[in-house]
Amino acid sequence: MNKYLDVFISFAKVGVMTFGGGYAMLPMLQREIVENKGWAKEEELTDYFAIGQCTPGVIAVNTATFIGKKLYGIPGAIVATLGVIFPSVVIISLIAALITNFAHIPAVKHIFAGIRVCVCVLILNSVVKLWKKTVVDKITLAIFICVFVLAVIIDITPVVFVILAAVAGLIIGALKAKKGGEQ
Repeated sequence: MNKYLDVFISFAKVGVMTFGGGYAMLPMLQREIVENKGWAKEEELTDYFAIGQCTPGVIAVNTATFIGKKLYGIPGAIVATLGVIFPSVVIISLIAALITNFAHIPAVKHIFAGIRVCVCVLILNSVVKLWKKTVVDKITLAIFICVFVLAVIIDITPVVFVILAAVAGLIIGALKAKKGGEQ
């Protein structure tokens, strides 16, 4: 199969199965990109998620762009991005054309309530998988707790938290290197 078509179809599969926004795509991206295709390692994908959170746009679209670029340069980035957004554009266009006619129907309201619950579970699943791969010692647990507590009590952009966590990682790495050099 054409390599670009393969990228488009892989990301379109993720895009077509996503309800609830970019975060809901994360477990599907992990399964398709890491487990099924082997285009990235788990740690790499986690890095892409972090960078995707800090850059403008939807995290899953940004992640698709990064992976497409890694695979096949700028054309790969464009194809991956188009693949992940194409199903959403089609589905949203259809829903937008119909929603005003059906949104008041109780069954439709219940459907959307069920979808919202499902999206919460998918996001939680993604968090659990990321937790297992990234919170690996007391230091990463401390960073996690600090960021979590700050995120709950302070309403600021996630970019600040990512930058603070990166700085903490740099400082801790430098301290470990200095300590290791003294032995």
